[in-house]
Amino acid sequence: MSERAGWLDEREDEVWSAFFETQVLFWRRLAQQLQQETGLSEPDLAILQALLAASEGRLRPYQLSGVTQFEKSRLHHQLTRMAGRGLLTREPCADSGRGAVVTLTETGRAAVAAALPRRAAHIRRWLTDPLSSRQLDELQGISAALMAQLKGDEPAL
Repeated sequence: MSERAGWLDEREDEVWSAFFETQVLFWRRLAQQLQQETGLSEPDLAILQALLAASEGRLRPYQLSGVTQFEKSRLHHQLTRMAGRGLLTREPCADSGRGAVVTLTETGRAAVAAALPRRAAHIRRWLTDPLSSRQLDELQGISAALMAQLKGDEPAL
């Protein structure tokens, strides 16, 4: 049996390396620029954007967890930091004595409204503008295929 049995072959390794390095560089660059320009992190934006889209700017933490894919502890700490900055509030849930409702504040609404155009500009600059229309279609198809596989492999909760 070969010493490399079970390893990626040369082509698979090249594809993986290109994919991995692109992802790391893209997210690092986007996070740095957004933090520098807006004071918001990607997790801040994910939560603020979800609240902005929600009815009355309110969601339960478990709903935010579904959007952000944060573990309960990480989400709790993120929400605490954001509440401390006045971006959102946490209030007891009227429907559940133990639950909470997270609400977007006017400060949070203004922050996300100012940040989203900057984020869109960076996404265009580093993701969509360098690609042709055909490449964008291919990237969308590739992303859909990968997402379907990943979602199909998710363990049942």
